Amino acid sequence: MNRCRNPDHPHCTVWVLPGDAVCAHGHAQPAEAGPAPAAPAPGGLPSSFDAISALRSRSAAVAGERAAPVLQRPQLHISGFDPRAAGGRQAIRLELRGMPMDCAPEVRMLVRSSLRLHGGERYAFQRTSRGDWRPLFLEFSSRGLEHGQYRIEVELHSRHPQSPEAARTWTCSPVILVPRQDASLGEIHQAFLATHKNVRVMADDAGIARVNAPGGGRLDIDVTARNASIAQVNLEAQTGKIDLGFSTIAWDEDLIEIDLPASATPHPCAADSACLVHAEADSATQRHVRLFALDECVLGRFETLAPEADLLLAHYGEHGEDHGGLTRRISGRHAVVRRGRLGWEIEDVSRYGLLVDGVWPGKHTPVALRPGMRIELTASIKGIVSLEVTAVTAHALVLHRLDGGAQAECFYLMAPEQEPATSPGACLPRASALPLLFHRDGGFWLRDQASGKDTALAPAMEGERLGGLGQRARFTANAYPDTRVDRRGAGERRSRVLAPIYHA
Repeated sequence: MNRCRNPDHPHCTVWVLPGDAVCAHGHAQPAEAGPAPAAPAPGGLPSSFDAISALRSRSAAVAGERAAPVLQRPQLHISGFDPRAAGGRQAIRLELRGMPMDCAPEVRMLVRSSLRLHGGERYAFQRTSRGDWRPLFLEFSSRGLEHGQYRIEVELHSRHPQSPEAARTWTCSPVILVPRQDASLGEIHQAFLATHKNVRVMADDAGIARVNAPGGGRLDIDVTARNASIAQVNLEAQTGKIDLGFSTIAWDEDLIEIDLPASATPHPCAADSACLVHAEADSATQRHVRLFALDECVLGRFETLAPEADLLLAHYGEHGEDHGGLTRRISGRHAVVRRGRLGWEIEDVSRYGLLVDGVWPGKHTPVALRPGMRIELTASIKGIVSLEVTAVTAHALVLHRLDGGAQAECFYLMAPEQEPATSPGACLPRASALPLLFHRDGGFWLRDQASGKDTALAPAMEGERLGGLGQRARFTANAYPDTRVDRRGAGERRSRVLAPIYHA
């Protein structure tokens, strides 16, 4: 510190801090001269102290001239969060910072959280004429929720109507603290700073904690001074402003940009069950080839109303299909066929049991399926339904009937969203006549084994010749076209009402 050096007031003895323009009495101080060049020593060379001081001053000046502006990363600034309002209605302020200039002038925001959101889940940030973004307020409530941390999933979508290929998406996951009802403000801030700070300074027993951050930028600091200690924080940034808030909490969330995959062409007829109906079935083919693409295909009794199974089975007697009589011995959920770790397997979940190659495997005991295996429903009465495994591949399983319904139907079970392997699987001659089918993009496909061309199956192909079938067939997005399907609301079972027999 220096005394007042105003030449017009030589009797002023007030101390003046270095860098102050006036003293406490308002006397102007003369400008300080820059660092004088090092004076040469008597021997012709400057002293080591003067040389080092001059070198440091020149290095700092050159570094300041060459310093390039730091590019700010996209961030979502969250402010105005007051944990003391837990249990009531809260509102936080959301601002976009550092967004690229090539994004759309309107950025859509989708929000999902276990907290009770009052303003919905869809918001929109709009760019102003100055280039910044208009802030939004997210209102929520934690009434009736237990204390703890709650995650808010935020997605930001930038979409140009004229340039769909320039779409960009960012995500972040802020964590909101819902404290206990009796928590103090100090405990709340301590719990929050424990997860957000990156600098911690403590002073105890009459110590001094000094923090000097003249470089600006982002800095999260936790300063603690106890037992007659002193805490001094100096944030003299050259540009920008300093926000000091103690009643509310503010922080920045880094936005992570996601590389969006190219969207596939939608299937013309999305379905997980369908049927190929032969217009002119002969002795070597079946009239209905029923297709299923499910993670678990349930085999069960044919019901005209609200069936419990996906693959419906009925007994065929002397006069054809019989929905009563022995069919009632089949459980509503008799067996489950799924693709496990070791391949396709079947599990008995019924009351009356089933036989695999004449042996009851036991209830809830999966059995791996191999070509040529015979499945009998039920174990107590044989001959109700007899099935044979005719093909087992990595993506599909084919079942043919051996009873009176052998000419009526066969079943083609496929793994959803899986293409056939290059190496063919094991199959019997009865299954080799079937086309190569698979499930992809939510629908069924037919692959011509001669040309390798894939064709999406849809009802518009009715009457056309499908490669691999050798005869006319039509595709329908209903596994049982001889029944009428009444699809109800979500969570309710589908009911099938018997309809007139289908005629191609």
